Amino acid sequence: MAAVGPQQALEVLDWGLLDYGEALERQEALVGERVAGTSPDRLVLVEHPPVITVGRSGDSHDLLLPGEELERRGVAVHFVSRGGQATYHGPGQMVAYPIIRLGKRDLHLYLDTLLEAAAEVLRIFGIEPQFKKGRPGLWAGSGKLASVGIAVRRWVTYHGLALNVNTDVDPFGLIVPCGSRGQPITSMARVLGHPVDMKLVKGRFISAFRNAFGYREHSPPEGQTGKHPEWLVRRAPDTVAMGRMERRLEEMRLATVCQSAECPNQGECFARGTATFMILGDRCTRRCRFCAVTKAVPEAPDPDEPARVARASFEMRLRHVVVTSVTRDDLTDGGAGQFVSTIRQIRALCPEATVETLIPDFQGSVAALENVFTARPDMLNHNVETVARLYPSVRPRADYRRSLSILEFASRRGLPAKSGLMLGLGEMDGEILETLVDLKRAGCRYLTLGQYLAPSGDHIPVARYVSPEVFDRWAETARSMGFLGVAAGPLVRSSYRAENMMDSCPQRKGEYRYGREKIHCGTGNRH
Repeated sequence: MAAVGPQQALEVLDWGLLDYGEALERQEALVGERVAGTSPDRLVLVEHPPVITVGRSGDSHDLLLPGEELERRGVAVHFVSRGGQATYHGPGQMVAYPIIRLGKRDLHLYLDTLLEAAAEVLRIFGIEPQFKKGRPGLWAGSGKLASVGIAVRRWVTYHGLALNVNTDVDPFGLIVPCGSRGQPITSMARVLGHPVDMKLVKGRFISAFRNAFGYREHSPPEGQTGKHPEWLVRRAPDTVAMGRMERRLEEMRLATVCQSAECPNQGECFARGTATFMILGDRCTRRCRFCAVTKAVPEAPDPDEPARVARASFEMRLRHVVVTSVTRDDLTDGGAGQFVSTIRQIRALCPEATVETLIPDFQGSVAALENVFTARPDMLNHNVETVARLYPSVRPRADYRRSLSILEFASRRGLPAKSGLMLGLGEMDGEILETLVDLKRAGCRYLTLGQYLAPSGDHIPVARYVSPEVFDRWAETARSMGFLGVAAGPLVRSSYRAENMMDSCPQRKGEYRYGREKIHCGTGNRH
């Protein structure tokens, strides 16, 4: 919606937890400035201490307890000359007050666009919002998640939207919410079954609001979202070498995660003659919100694919081969058999090469995992990708504990276990440390840490850019915890220069045997 002028700027103000009366005074002042044309459009985000507001369409009958009793319970009451009937605001609820001049003087369009911005935030967190005809707001099942009220003064908006994030919804029982007696009220935390990071919700809403209303992005301070910082800017790749590699892969009908996941190191790796092979096609059955791989109904596995991967490895003279795949929940074994065949074909044609497998979770199938483990890859890689709290929004069909159990299973079977983590999705430092502890306890000893980069505007936006110095500190922390191989940096991916991490493996200089098969140790890194 082009509700604002082209390339208009938006100033975002976060007032934190602020008394409703004071917030109302501030908002009135900002509206006056915007009407006078002395300030830009603004988006105010705020939380309020417990308060009930009764608008122009409401009266004391919307309160189910006398005002004195409400005050005694610590709930303030404000009768205001705007909005509808009664509603409740409290801590854990994100209240957004857009103070913007409408370019298109259509209040219905403005309301729909504002609700769609909030709906996009809910979808990012794995909640599919519902709209009810003639009833402004957002629902999840029968529970109302967000309420909205709009007003304009000389086509400058005020009032706004309230989204229940971690809100205690019991106080809604003190009123007739928005005139709907008996209306169940819910929150994101209740729907998801766990608390939600308010800071992350605010960041997602700001991004969704900008996109919905057509505002340009500001260049933010270092470490925040916006333009890529200088440490993520790479030199132009060798297009001749890239073209040569792309033609070779096309001739062999092979896919790489480098291309499918839009890896920022693709040019460098292709110029060095290396690539991470992606088997089982290039269409994934899951819809992870961070990944660029195509989400669609996949084709049947190609029985000749393992032999082509082996031949490509031989012709490229690879000393360390990394094999990954899309997630194939449509297959009975999740594609484990194709991994086994690929490992064996590579070993037959390239006996001196080490093989690393970056596997999906196979939906936790022990039989599928046993099949791959029996083929004895030299390094078993399975990425946790992010911290446990963010799984519902980042990997809604994956399970954090399941991923840890896969790494633990591999480690107990004697396989070097490796995992990767993306930073910049909204995780907190304490959660990163907790994840490293979990990985170590699971037997994982090889680790990659890289910067999350949103493949498109349809993916989860970057919450922050992490500096190289911070990555260095996390690498030092991981090594001090006992991780044997660590690669950390803004552009590190699970298969980037994977061969270099082999030197971290204690068995690298020797050989050991499982049954009749000679095994070497190797490593790697990717998202």
